[in-house]
Amino acid sequence: MPEPAAPAITRAFVLAAGLGTRMRPVTDTIPKSLVPVAGRALIDHALDRAAEGGITDAVVNVHYLADLVEAHLARRAAPPAVTVSDEREALLETGGGIKKALPLVGADPFVVFNSDSFWLEGPRSNLARQIAAWRPQDMDILLLVASAATSLGYDGNGDFVMDAEGRLQRRGERQVAPFIYAGVAILKPELFADTPDGPFSLNLLFDRAAERERLFGLRLDGQWLHVGTPQAIVAAEARVKASARVP
Repeated sequence: MPEPAAPAITRAFVLAAGLGTRMRPVTDTIPKSLVPVAGRALIDHALDRAAEGGITDAVVNVHYLADLVEAHLARRAAPPAVTVSDEREALLETGGGIKKALPLVGADPFVVFNSDSFWLEGPRSNLARQIAAWRPQDMDILLLVASAATSLGYDGNGDFVMDAEGRLQRRGERQVAPFIYAGVAILKPELFADTPDGPFSLNLLFDRAAERERLFGLRLDGQWLHVGTPQAIVAAEARVKASARVP
């Protein structure tokens, strides 16, 4: 018999607590998540993608200039429910921030967004594609990955190699890998059970899943735009204007 369909994923966690140091001096007065690109704050691009992909409940963590982020979120209408996870007392990194907020996220698999996840969309919502590709019986984590060669503003050696079934492994030392993490992941809350208290990186969970051969990737249909510096904003906005499809 075919495997039963996985329940719909409707919850997301958006990482918006970072200091945005590489974006200075822009982030001297506003958090990176509120930096405008193509007429909208980065976090609005991320939350718009979430809503288009079927997310109804989002949790957003805040730390740096948290009041500005909270006020901005209060003016949004979609997703319908947006809750803030307060990290003003201590910045917990990507993994620690999610672990703190698990009571808000719930017990089912959920989506994690970097607040600066930014791409030109293909003909169908990439998040909807990712949710449709989620197979919890085989996967612990499913990453949205982009081509390192065609991503705008990226000049590194890549993050992952992918086999024919979509399994991911880290690139080896001194190797070049074809795929980079595009900043969107689906994962299971139970993965946080054996993790440190306090700050830690999501990379810990990625590496553990890869060791179990349960880290998978879905290739982004479109173009990923790396928005990590003030100069990258200019390049990203030019690419958006040149595109027939504005995100």
